[in-house]
Amino acid sequence: MSMQPRLVVPDPDTAATYYRKTMGAEEVFRAHDDSGRVMVIVLKVDGSAFSLSPAVPEWGWLSPDDIGGSPVLLEAEFTDQDAVAERMVAGGATVVVPLENRPYGKREGRLRDPFGHLWIITGELR
Repeated sequence: MSMQPRLVVPDPDTAATYYRKTMGAEEVFRAHDDSGRVMVIVLKVDGSAFSLSPAVPEWGWLSPDDIGGSPVLLEAEFTDQDAVAERMVAGGATVVVPLENRPYGKREGRLRDPFGHLWIITGELR
């Protein structure tokens, strides 16, 4: 089995730019509908993929803002989680739980990106 999360966002192009700047994501695929609207952008970060799509309420594709927040935590491991978190915050994310060394052997924290998605930014202790 292979699984790839698809994040519903108000504007996939804006979100793709944010993830490129903050996480070093690389765009590997893009598809448009007949009117030219972006329907999916696939990004990769260190071999892990996730995709972005616009909110389309008639299909049930709703962004976190449409439903009052995100019920999903996305966990991403980085070798320099502090730098990633700093870039995310500089780009508009809010800190939900500060990055700290945890008693279970990880350095991690939780952030809400500008599109409402919740991220656990984790890595080895520093």
